[in-house]
Amino acid sequence: MNVFKLIVLSCLVVFASSCGDKKAKKSEGFSYEKKSEVAKEVKSNPNDVVITSNDMMQFNKKEIKVKAGQKVKVTLKHIGKMDKNVMGHNFVLLKQGVDIMAFGNKAATEKDNGYIPTGTEDVIAYTKTIGGGETAVVEFDAPEKGTYDFLCSFPGHYALMKGKFIVE
Repeated sequence: MNVFKLIVLSCLVVFASSCGDKKAKKSEGFSYEKKSEVAKEVKSNPNDVVITSNDMMQFNKKEIKVKAGQKVKVTLKHIGKMDKNVMGHNFVLLKQGVDIMAFGNKAATEKDNGYIPTGTEDVIAYTKTIGGGETAVVEFDAPEKGTYDFLCSFPGHYALMKGKFIVE
């Protein structure tokens, strides 16, 4: 019985000692400080938006809310590793009523124009197409109050990489 208690106690000591300062132990590519920096950016101005994309064809946000009548700054960060020719991403904000599927199909043929259809009037704002590790920024005036669609117009991505842009 005493041996059993000793083993349990030893395990608890080992477990407790492995739960040290989490800030001192960082996994590759992850930083606690970076998360707090992003939180500070977002809190400082609700119309400054940071959205990430990855190699799994995902945005980290499905909904973005901004205030009407103000300047909007969208920062797109591609946190993946793949090149933009293989897994490129952009942020495209469409006008209300634009059919995402029709726009996405048209955009897929416009590689030379960054996957934005030439001469289109369906877009409010967009970033350039970026690859892993890159960042793109677009600034624009918030459209009138309402709900708009945003997407990545890289071929085939709009099916997964889309969301609602809500102007309050």
